[in-house]
Amino acid sequence: MNYFEFFGLPVSFQVDEVALQKRFYQNSRQYHPDFHTLADNAKQEEMLELSTVNNQAWKTLSDPDRRIRYVLEIKGLLGDETAQPALPQDFLMEMMDINEGLMELEFDFDAERYATTLQALENLEKELESGIQPLLAAWTEADGTEEQLIQVRDFFLKKRYLLRIRENLSKFAAA
Repeated sequence: MNYFEFFGLPVSFQVDEVALQKRFYQNSRQYHPDFHTLADNAKQEEMLELSTVNNQAWKTLSDPDRRIRYVLEIKGLLGDETAQPALPQDFLMEMMDINEGLMELEFDFDAERYATTLQALENLEKELESGIQPLLAAWTEADGTEEQLIQVRDFFLKKRYLLRIRENLSKFAAA
């Protein structure tokens, strides 16, 4: 059973936040080990396991980035870190300027170059987000296609790449 089934929700990149929270609290009351202290050991173990699944499912489905990753994983489009598909070549070409800016900042910090690089990164992030939002909002497991899932996977990988650049860039903010 996947986390969506556990909460009785359809597999989707967008979830009904109210329904998710309501189901989480219901499950928390139902499965919390403290409510089963008089039960036998097998029942206590089962409740502990279900309580753990409830917490993990909540943590995953309530966070949009984790939810995207989870859907891609259950659909078989993301594996372990070493087996990730390559980023699209056109995206990597776009990243050359930003990466060059990072290298220049590393060797010779310049506040103006930092601001320019940060602005370029923010523009890319906004463009990436706005481009994928309609697909994320419309996709459902029932009528979604493999091509759409690949688009979401590419978005997810690009977003992670940009996050690493942002983390590297943040090192220079303190300089």
